[in-house]
Amino acid sequence: MTMVHERNRSLIQTWEFLRELSQDKELPESIRSQAKALLRHYPTAKDISLAGRLRQHRKKELAFLADEHGPLPPVLASWLMDDSVFSDE
Repeated sequence: MTMVHERNRSLIQTWEFLRELSQDKELPESIRSQAKALLRHYPTAKDISLAGRLRQHRKKELAFLADEHGPLPPVLASWLMDDSVFSDE
């Protein structure tokens, strides 16, 4: 099973690879354009880190609510079991 930090590393390495492809003048323009197009909506290392921090914060806040007010509604409780793609590690 892939660990969250391994998925993060893979995403970051893929972004770096696409960036390299997009800047390699020895490649055909069609390949460089495709890499640029993919990078336009691909998460950066900063995006991945922020998503992980937000996930950790959400889990802490939901755990606090559960401790203070008892069982959470199912929709909120399911967020505690979330195995997100992102981590702040």
